[in-house]
Amino acid sequence: MTPALVRQHVSHADSAPRVDRCARARDWSEIQERMLVPLYEAVYDRLEVGPATRLLGLRCGSGLALLMAASRGAAVTGADTAAPERLALARERLLPDTRPGRGAGAGRGTRARTAARLLDGPPADADGADADGAGTDGAGTAPYTLVTVFEPVGCLAGDSEGLGELLAGALPSAARGAAVVLAGWGPPERCATSSVLRVATRLADPPRGAHGWRPARRDDLEEVAGRAGLKPDGSGRVACPFGYADLDSAVRGLLSTGLFDAAVAASDAKQVDKELAEALHPHRRPDGTVWMRNVFRYLIARVP
Repeated sequence: MTPALVRQHVSHADSAPRVDRCARARDWSEIQERMLVPLYEAVYDRLEVGPATRLLGLRCGSGLALLMAASRGAAVTGADTAAPERLALARERLLPDTRPGRGAGAGRGTRARTAARLLDGPPADADGADADGAGTDGAGTAPYTLVTVFEPVGCLAGDSEGLGELLAGALPSAARGAAVVLAGWGPPERCATSSVLRVATRLADPPRGAHGWRPARRDDLEEVAGRAGLKPDGSGRVACPFGYADLDSAVRGLLSTGLFDAAVAASDAKQVDKELAEALHPHRRPDGTVWMRNVFRYLIARVP
């Protein structure tokens, strides 16, 4: 899930001082991001991601998907111009030698530095000076064989806006026939979290505005691929249950997605926390943990 999921679609909340974006990014990295690990693994297994893979991760967030690909031997590049707080955490994971007090090539970060790049600008700048962590293997020169957008679409109206432009800027750097992977929410009847996400719509102003909750449609991902001029080449569904140690972790994790930022801006952070906790009560187990079954969908398309 990702604002990662729709951070760019709640721009009226971007200026709200009540949202601590650094804390949200840390909660995403430590609590929420791992919920999508089954999706990452399914895609990487199907596409046989390995040493021959040159991956570009768009909206890469705090970099867990990139780290998993790099552990398989892939050369990875990440770009996320809309979430600098998350990108900073991705640097800690993938480029540990760039942290203050760490010398070049020190410690266990050496291998990550030769296989990973993170971009402060758009993908078209991959060969420019604002790309850090460039390795000695020419990671910025060869075309990408895989482009991923793991931030799921299909739970808010308009949450695929801007994705076509993002892909258009990245695809010239991809090889002909390269795989492009898009991700989305599954049918609401198979996503227990859908009922919880309605809280964001109810509290936002206007409550039924252009970016309110809506059920995922069957062809959401195909429509995005078509607008980008891509040819669909397969799809799949993956179970990604959301599990939390307790109610507080569940609230923090879901808030970290960015899906509730508009509600916080329109009402009050404490009110959002309260109603979100109430919506989560049906999903609490006797031991205090919170568990919601979800299904996510991915589409594989090809660069013509």
